[in-house]
Order: sequence, then structure tokens, then C-alpha cells
Amino acid sequence: MSRIAIVGSGSWGTALALSLARRGDHSIALWSHSSAVGTYLPGFPIPPQVNPLTDLAAALAGAEIVISAVPSQHVRTIYQKMAPHLEPQQLIVSATKGIEDGTFLRMTQVIEQVLAHQNPDDRRLGVLSGPSFAQEVAAGDPTAVTIACDENSIANRLQEELSSPALRIYTNDDVIGVELGGALKNVIAIAAGIAAGLGLGHNSAAAIITRGVAEITRLAVACGGRRETLAGLSGLGDLVLTCTGPLSRNRTVGVELGRGHKLPTILAQLQGKVAEGVRTTSAALGLAKAQNVEMPITEQMAAILEHGKSPQDAIRELMARPGRDE
Repeated sequence: MSRIAIVGSGSWGTALALSLARRGDHSIALWSHSSAVGTYLPGFPIPPQVNPLTDLAAALAGAEIVISAVPSQHVRTIYQKMAPHLEPQQLIVSATKGIEDGTFLRMTQVIEQVLAHQNPDDRRLGVLSGPSFAQEVAAGDPTAVTIACDENSIANRLQEELSSPALRIYTNDDVIGVELGGALKNVIAIAAGIAAGLGLGHNSAAAIITRGVAEITRLAVACGGRRETLAGLSGLGDLVLTCTGPLSRNRTVGVELGRGHKLPTILAQLQGKVAEGVRTTSAALGLAKAQNVEMPITEQMAAILEHGKSPQDAIRELMARPGRDE
């Protein structure tokens, strides 16, 4: 039996706790900043194997594996609070999909930066990503995701420890590709949602998904990721799910934008849940500019989200771009 600490009791953190609890051989601590655990996944009671805690030190104490599932804008602050309570031998897994504002760092880079003073040459860090709606994972629907680590031995151990009857985990050593695939697909999903909200058809959705893959791949490769990673679970798999699935919050934001609703109203209707693509769009564009990578879909999403550009004008400009080779 392993002791596992999950930091963040939103829908994804709670779903992971429920998935791990089904194994029956783990002791699981689920940390929440408030006592309202389970709020984001109504209808899924917390099983006895999961111990909800609001004391961060108590949640981390004795944990062999620490999984963080907090919104991207809180990762740096949370790890600053976690740092005094973390031990060198603990395996850390980032389950957050996003890019940090301002720094344009991936989540594992943020974690490494915060924990740089703690055995920087022996940081056991991985990232969990892939096509995985929290509600379906909580319900026990068969799901396949990826765990990426620089060291295969750590990835293999995490694969063994985190797999459950309905959660199949594949390993990968391309942390950059896996992490950027999981973050950037949320931006493209907003675009796919906008197309749906405008009443456009399946041709439009297929075009956005396909060109979205190309856009994500260009940036991931420029940052050191591998092209083939973006054809896998954390690339194409996650992108298709988030662009087409009705449970996608990012797609939902896009749909409502396409229908003419304003962003503040749309976000308020999420009732505290996070659509990571809204925040990631600006950071992704900043990272793309730093890498001299063209991302036309992301550019138009930034214009809509930040400057109030009409979705109709954005789609029109994308279609009017000069012809080029695929």
C-alpha cells in the first residue's frame, strides 16, 4: 500500500482520488483549501479510503507520491506553501494543464523553479496528461492517459501505482511534448466551441482540430518536444476530446462566445470551475512569440478573449490568410 497525497479537490483532483480508491490498496489524502470537498463533482460520494484534509502539512506527511491538481494560476503559490513539507524521496506529479502567465513556463518548470533549493539534481517529477473528463473518470469509464518523466524508472513506478481498473496509463519520456499538448489543446477547444456557437458545421470543426494539431506541434517541437508525442494521447487524443465533448469547459466557453455572450458572464456561469484555455491563450501566444512560432488560431483567440474581437471577424480572417503548403 502506498500513501498518496492529492493537492487540490476540484473536479480533477477528486476524480483522481476516486479512481485510486477503486484499487483498494492505497491510503489517499485529498487536500482542499476549504472543507467543501466534493463540491465540483456532485453525485460522487467520497469513499472511506480517501481522507479529506484542509491541513497541507498533514496531507503531505508520509506521502510517497504527491499529485497536484490545482488551477495553473495557483501552482506557484501552492508549491511555495508545500515546499517546507516536501521530502526529497517523494515522487511529484503535476496534473495541471496550463502555462504560467508572464513567465510562459510549463507547470513542471514552475515546480522546479520553486523547489530548486531542494536537491535540484534529484527531483523526481512527472506530468499526468491525456483525454480525461473528470466526471467520466469519477464514474469509472475506461480512460487512457500518459505519465511523462525524464527517467523511465520513475515513469514505470508511477504507471504501476496510479493505474486503476478503469484508468490505463501509458509512459513517455517527452515531458515537454506531453505538457504542452495538454495545455495548448484548451486554446484550440475554445476555437472549436466558437465555430459550434456560430452554427458552423463539421467541416469547420475538422479544420480547426487539424490545423490546431499543426499549431500545437510547431510550438512543442520548437520548445524541445517530439512531433510524434503530439499524435498521441496528450496531443491529438486530448485535443479531439476537448474540442468535441459536451463536458469540455473550454469548448463551452467558445460556444457561448460564438452565440454572442460576453466573457465575464460566461465565466461566472461556470460557478467556480476553471476553463484553463482562457488564461493559457495569452501565455501560449507569449511563448510562441519567444520561440518565433506562428500560431494563427491562438492569435485570433487572444484577440477575442482580450480585445473583444467578434468571433465572425476572427473566423473570416483565418479563412482569408494567404495560401500555403500543408
